[in-house]
Amino acid sequence: MSNLTAETKNQPSSQGSPIDSIEGGDRPGSPKNELKRGLSSRHLQMIAIGGAIGTGLFVASGGTISQAGPGGALAAYALVGLMVFLLMQSLGEMSAKIPVAGSFQTYATRFVSPSFGFAIGWNYWFNWAITVAAELVAAGIIMDFWFPDVPGWVWAGGFLALLTAINALSARAFGESEFWLSSIKVVAVILFLVAGVLMIFGILGDNSPGLSNWQNREDVFHGGWVSIISVFMIAGFSFQGTELVGVAAGEAKNPRREVPRAIRSVFWRIMIFYIGAIFVIGCLVSFNDPSLLASGEADIAASPFTLVFERAGIAFAAGLMNAVILTAILSAGNSGLYASTRMLYAMAHDGMAPKVFGRTNSRGVPIAALLATAAVGLFGFLSAIVGQGTAYSWLLNVSGLCGFIVWAGIAISHYRFRRAFLAQGNKVSELPYKASFFPVGPLLAFAVLILVIAGQNYEAVLAGRGTEVLSSYIGVPMFLGLWMVHRFVTKSKSVPLLEMDLTGPSDVEDSDGTH
Repeated sequence: MSNLTAETKNQPSSQGSPIDSIEGGDRPGSPKNELKRGLSSRHLQMIAIGGAIGTGLFVASGGTISQAGPGGALAAYALVGLMVFLLMQSLGEMSAKIPVAGSFQTYATRFVSPSFGFAIGWNYWFNWAITVAAELVAAGIIMDFWFPDVPGWVWAGGFLALLTAINALSARAFGESEFWLSSIKVVAVILFLVAGVLMIFGILGDNSPGLSNWQNREDVFHGGWVSIISVFMIAGFSFQGTELVGVAAGEAKNPRREVPRAIRSVFWRIMIFYIGAIFVIGCLVSFNDPSLLASGEADIAASPFTLVFERAGIAFAAGLMNAVILTAILSAGNSGLYASTRMLYAMAHDGMAPKVFGRTNSRGVPIAALLATAAVGLFGFLSAIVGQGTAYSWLLNVSGLCGFIVWAGIAISHYRFRRAFLAQGNKVSELPYKASFFPVGPLLAFAVLILVIAGQNYEAVLAGRGTEVLSSYIGVPMFLGLWMVHRFVTKSKSVPLLEMDLTGPSDVEDSDGTH
């Protein structure tokens, strides 16, 4: 806690903010620790798309249909998509105006309180650092399909070394790798949608059910509202990662032009992928299909994508989808390592983490922060001790709520940011990107997120299963504990609207990228 006191004065410019470090600033020696803007428009676009397309779509989507029926699953994903749309607008407004690597933590610190920012920052770092570990375990499970005799920890270690090396090269190297990894996922979804539509119309495959799975209301909305609410939680987890564009904005070449462009286009693409995929699966696979009901994180044969491809006559469907899902896992691990490293770097510059994590090499990479985050990935080696499936489930449960808490923090930060922006005499027309539905947008998104957080595992709460409740909700007391302890130690208070720092990087002056 020795670094907590650095936030008591609430003076971003005097603490060596992430803005100074990214842009060079006027601080002595600051150029030695600056990030480099190496991410282009295509990198930013694909980072945001790839962040939300993963095992949640390729594997978990089958379970949502079996639980709530095709109509229930479609409704849940559409509602979550609406919430994410509002949230992305909030994030876009702030990150276009103030594009910094520590985005969520920086915004929470400036627009709410230093203690709130401290809790958000460490929460987000923990979320993605643990996710990297979970993805390493999942990679070992997938590789077992081809190499059943090789221990999972071997693959976990190899993939961790690979992802660390990519991130150690430069921000551009990360962006390029993520572009190609995400491209594979996007192509797979497009091929799936095309094949699915052809099957629905009877052009491809045999015995197409057409729209028959949508005719019985009880089957379409299997389980009623209770099942839809349950699927709502799964759908929310599937969309996590969309916010990565906010972190990447800190190293985008022209953030005030590219961030709004990415926000506007990416959401609709993701919605088409998710809604389109759920509709196709719902048409071609009955909600009570035995294969679909058997779906699980480690069971590739139960992936609805595999089932559809197999029924289209593609004999190597399981192997193909294994390769795609492995790509999705590596992409998630790659993005998680990048995001958590930048968050740790930003917190170091705000006095919320040891200063060593704020140092960069000649290529603008915060190596110390990267290695510390990669070390958490060593938890992936738990697979060798307690079994792959157990380790994967445990790690996911620990970090499950962290992403939702950060999303709620984004909504709160944006609400106060806009109020401060106007209170300080500015006009909405001066913003590089404007969230169209303010103030309804952030308030509605926040309300939905509270519902998601509270209902994360309501069944375990009602049944009194204490251990399961603890594992599902552990993220809430962790966040509140960080917030309260920091506030108690530093005596920090909420930042008044008229005292908020609304300045952005000095070398990004307007939306066309001129300096």
